[in-house]
Amino acid sequence: MIQKIWLFLRRIGFEVYCFLTAPYVVKSCLSLIAVMGGFVLLTFWWLKCYTQHGESVQVPNFVGMGFREAMVKAHARGFEVVVNDSVYVLGKPPGVVLLQNPKPESRVKEGRTIYLTVAKRNPDIVRLPSLVGNDDYDLYSRKCLRLGLKPRVIARIADPKLAPNTIVDVLFRGDTITQAIRYGFEVEMGSEIDFIVSEQVALVVEIPDCVCLTYDAARFLISSSSLNVGAVINDGTVTDQLSAYVWRQSPPYDPNGTMRVGEQIDLYLTQELPAGCR
Repeated sequence: MIQKIWLFLRRIGFEVYCFLTAPYVVKSCLSLIAVMGGFVLLTFWWLKCYTQHGESVQVPNFVGMGFREAMVKAHARGFEVVVNDSVYVLGKPPGVVLLQNPKPESRVKEGRTIYLTVAKRNPDIVRLPSLVGNDDYDLYSRKCLRLGLKPRVIARIADPKLAPNTIVDVLFRGDTITQAIRYGFEVEMGSEIDFIVSEQVALVVEIPDCVCLTYDAARFLISSSSLNVGAVINDGTVTDQLSAYVWRQSPPYDPNGTMRVGEQIDLYLTQELPAGCR
């Protein structure tokens, strides 16, 4: 029985071998392999041509150009341009390009669409936030800044009944609008809003000497003097702000000078210890 099975399998194997080694079968297989290989190579070649594989061009800088000039320059380089946003910026002429995507000098495929943000002619109209429960100048001015307005303090008055920095009056173009804000006062984005705020009564401190201190130490000294850090201006050497040194302050140190509590000191920083400091 086993011998019969073995002879049967041997015969089947021999017939399969004869079939696979027959000239027409070998020729057909080789032809099929050649056709499939050619098809694969043709596919890769087509994809390379279609996607321009490995080819890229540099995006010009359109920021600061007028839209028409940017469009002409983009088309000359094989790009399409689309305005996807327009914002009002005080001092910028209408139509000038403010932002672009992709960024200038980045490398992209030819024919890429460049999305531009341009300046528009007329500012948006915004409504001033309510003063009810919102009369702290620092908090209110931040809300104004987020709306694109320009808050500024034009006067401070001593009022023992009010907490420091409380808004006493709001003015717009010289007119008092404190009461009008309750009913939704609207102004153009970019407008200056003037404030009169309260201050502490007759509390002054000596001006601290921050020059030659690290920024971290100067910040602690200013805070312990009941003052605030104003603008922090780094020169080109600063890599770590906390360990940078103060080389100048405004107002400058004056052993006989005083400041009102809560006022600000601007600090100018450099990374290395300034000359004359120990």
